[in-house]
Amino acid sequence: MTVAVIPIPGLPMIRPGDDLGTLLADAIDTARVGLKPQDAVVVCQKVVSKAEGAVVNLDDVEPSAFAHQLSARTEAGKDPRAYEVVLREAARIVRMDRGHVIAETRHGWVCANAGVDESNGLGAGTLTLLPVDADASATRLRGALVDRFGVDVAVVITDTFGRPWREGLVEVAIGCAGMDPLLDLRGRPDLHGKVLHHTVVALADEVAAAAGLVMEKDSGVAAAIVRGVRYTPGPGGAAARLVRSPEFDLFR
Repeated sequence: MTVAVIPIPGLPMIRPGDDLGTLLADAIDTARVGLKPQDAVVVCQKVVSKAEGAVVNLDDVEPSAFAHQLSARTEAGKDPRAYEVVLREAARIVRMDRGHVIAETRHGWVCANAGVDESNGLGAGTLTLLPVDADASATRLRGALVDRFGVDVAVVITDTFGRPWREGLVEVAIGCAGMDPLLDLRGRPDLHGKVLHHTVVALADEVAAAAGLVMEKDSGVAAAIVRGVRYTPGPGGAAARLVRSPEFDLFR
């Protein structure tokens, strides 16, 4: 199997209310890369959030006493209003240390600052939040692409996460439509005939990470095509399946 990762340049700076599906399709046309059946179109969360208006102006935020306490614990004195937004977006605080906040979002994602981002936003003094429902966002984008190009594709929406006990960041899937995000290898034999009992691959995360190779933060490339991946077509609402329940029993 050969996999190609094709950047899609040309997306304009996205503003709230923009028709991202049309703009994305236009960029694919302009780049003359086209779409093929079974392509996975990967879009970064930031442009999805901007288009959907998932942004906050710090001038509209009144920080709580707790947000001021968190700000005081950081060497750089991070704006307490930014901490207030993080606290509002968090369903649960997992860990706090020296002003760093790891939180679980209402979507079930565990990440830094509950997914609240200060980089590459609409401008100074604005923060970008995670989409309200990234799976629904992926479904809408997929619909726009299928209508324009007439081929069956998948859409994956990505964000940059850290990983427990690993240095560095990587792109992961927070929204997915048109593909099963999990590749279940249980019951298959390995090279030596040993039957696999626990191997379930997070295929949508692998697609997201591959796209991240051409979607660097300073490149202006907010979307890519990952071509050649063998996936099982699936409905919308798929990335939610990547969230493991806190009650999950690994040894059952």
